[in-house]
Amino acid sequence: MTAISTQATAGPPAAATSTLDLAGVSRWYGNVVAVNDVTMRLGPGVTGLLGPNGAGKTTLLHMMAGFLSPSRGTVALDGEPTWRNPAVYRRLGLVSEREAVHTFLSAYEFVLASAKLHRLPDPEAATRRAIELVEMEDAQTRRIGTYSKGMRQRTRVAAALVHDPQVLLLDEPFNGMDPRQRLHMMALLHRLGDAGRTILFSSHILEEVEQVSGTVQVMVAGRLAASGDYRTIRRLMTNRPHVFGVRSTDDRALAVALMAEASVSGVELDRTGLTVKAGDYGAFTRALPRIALRHGIRVRQLLPEDESLESVFSYLVEA
Repeated sequence: MTAISTQATAGPPAAATSTLDLAGVSRWYGNVVAVNDVTMRLGPGVTGLLGPNGAGKTTLLHMMAGFLSPSRGTVALDGEPTWRNPAVYRRLGLVSEREAVHTFLSAYEFVLASAKLHRLPDPEAATRRAIELVEMEDAQTRRIGTYSKGMRQRTRVAAALVHDPQVLLLDEPFNGMDPRQRLHMMALLHRLGDAGRTILFSSHILEEVEQVSGTVQVMVAGRLAASGDYRTIRRLMTNRPHVFGVRSTDDRALAVALMAEASVSGVELDRTGLTVKAGDYGAFTRALPRIALRHGIRVRQLLPEDESLESVFSYLVEA
């Protein structure tokens, strides 16, 4: 499988930034290959790591965080290897999928312990700031054992943020969160990304990724299947016809005219308008206004109907 990439180089924000680089990374367990020859670069902003369960997302995150050594290839944070390099944790925060919290502690005590482990100059102030970020002030003195799963997740995010890391890795961070908690966490990730932090979060829920980030790394069966903006990825899939919904002042006449257009592979007409299949996205979108003008037809609506992340993901998994 050849990965589709649409990554572009962007200028660094004013804030201090960090970059994660993976070069030819593989990880296997005996005869089982969990991650196979993955190369990617992660810079400032929010990126979604997408894939079905068992695709290798967690293994990849653990190698990025220095918890696992690659069987082959290199993982580096700002040019330094993450494996057996505790210094990277000054710049890196991790929220793993597996819960590892002491339920007899309060959220404040748990986050404070993380601040002290990082030897922060003012651990109490850092703890208060991190708890405020995840909106846990009202429950911070209660034992974690009394929390809902969503509250425990937010506490773990606070512990990962307490030292203000430049890189934040989150494995299924929205698990157990109610709708309000999810919206708040999504807004927090956006703010951190906009401030120049490098954020990577994994999910197998398409809606989560689509709402938080347009930039994705798609894992399928241990390989990197696509990389970049998912809308651009869709347009690069030239073997898949692009589907458009078209509404106009004369749908029947427009359908007849479009059938003669070389970029159009099919047209369907029903009560709601036209469904057009085009082999070439750019050629069709350039030709449509020209054809409509020639026939005196006004186009009222043109909507790509298969540029959702769900469509892109389903195409990649089927490939």
